[in-house]
Amino acid sequence: GGADVQFRDFMSIIRMRWPILVICVLLAVAGAAAVDYRTSPIYESHTRVFLAASGAGYALSSSDLKTYVELLGSPVVQDPLRQRLGLPADTPVDVSGSVSVGSPILDITARSTSPQLAARLANAVGPTLADIGGQYAPLLRSQKQTVKATTITPAVPSSTPLSPTPRRDMALAALAGFALGLGLMLLRHYADTRIHGETEIAQWSDKPILGRLLKLRDAAANPLAMVSDPHGVAAENYRKLVTNLQFVDVTTGGRHSFQISSPMPGDGKTLTAVNVALAAANTGTKVLLVDCDLRHPSVARTMGLEGGVGVTTVLLRQASLDDVIQPWGDTALSVLPAGEIPPNPTELSGSEAMATLFDELLARFDLVIVDSPPINPVADPIVINRLVGGLVVLTTVGRTRKRDLHAALKALATAGIEPVGFALNQVTVSGVKRYGYYYSETSKAAAQGRRAVA
Repeated sequence: GGADVQFRDFMSIIRMRWPILVICVLLAVAGAAAVDYRTSPIYESHTRVFLAASGAGYALSSSDLKTYVELLGSPVVQDPLRQRLGLPADTPVDVSGSVSVGSPILDITARSTSPQLAARLANAVGPTLADIGGQYAPLLRSQKQTVKATTITPAVPSSTPLSPTPRRDMALAALAGFALGLGLMLLRHYADTRIHGETEIAQWSDKPILGRLLKLRDAAANPLAMVSDPHGVAAENYRKLVTNLQFVDVTTGGRHSFQISSPMPGDGKTLTAVNVALAAANTGTKVLLVDCDLRHPSVARTMGLEGGVGVTTVLLRQASLDDVIQPWGDTALSVLPAGEIPPNPTELSGSEAMATLFDELLARFDLVIVDSPPINPVADPIVINRLVGGLVVLTTVGRTRKRDLHAALKALATAGIEPVGFALNQVTVSGVKRYGYYYSETSKAAAQGRRAVA
């Protein structure tokens, strides 16, 4: 149900941004620990004192007792208290009290950085009040009676401080840090304009994630992961994408072909198209990789092939397909570069000559993979889509903007096009493993080796 989707989305956000949560909790706990370490411990002691007039015929009233309680914070009590205990005149004295209901008993509380001094202060309050008590009870003073203090429960030094309380403080700090981290995590997530996973994609499309492609640190030096590390995790990702495309191909109406595009330039669509074609050819399938990015062709350069002749050469009837299609080594892969850059790429992509060319390509090969231009800047992918079986939209984790993906999907929907699915590029090793992929021991070793180098 909807609640399950929301919970999964929430857990996905936590998985993506858990470092924020951990950092906030650790900082809060560390801050509480630092404050506790720098805070002098405070000890508290309690005593109960019975106050009564020294002579018969008069009992201390509730008003008298409340007066004594109010005097506890004044020099009238605190100065004599210091003198009784032999304390310096600047020694802080923290004593307070309350009146027991229905009886002339005072509950005295004393606090100090020393547990012994706290107990001494509490025990000395009763006698000190008795010494001065008659002066502040008008009837006692008129009858020249004094006050007698009897200790009911003597104060003893406390073995544990009242504050700080490290365990409680750490627990509260951890809770506060968790709440703060959760808030910052959600704020960062919803304020972030970039795509980080399938959660954002699911907001605009219910099409599946066909592949999650590993982030490669050496992509510039070794763009062909299927060649440089055929048993690595990245190669497994491309094989998985090819497997999923085979399932999707069942629904394409017999046009065994896919174009790979992205919302904006720079998402790695060419590398993805090249490696997907290599992965498919490794299964023995007769594959053709076509560079239909007639504005900025890069397939030939990426694969180290001659790119001066290709699609446009055939469209101009300056060469035949057999002349411009180049085999890739001794594999089942062939490559058709873009050829010379034309002044009218969109018109060429939508021409009858291009449609005729693709009919011949689909008849010759088991699978055709097309590297097409990005969706938002130009209309070429929309025109090319009628030539192929489906469109795979590539998004780059941490780079593709949500607004760009939304705009691309909206442009496709306006033309009545739905992508067959999505591929997430630049996924971290931990991100790929999180989705439960199975890797061989060789693949695991390769992944561990990358982490060791990193």
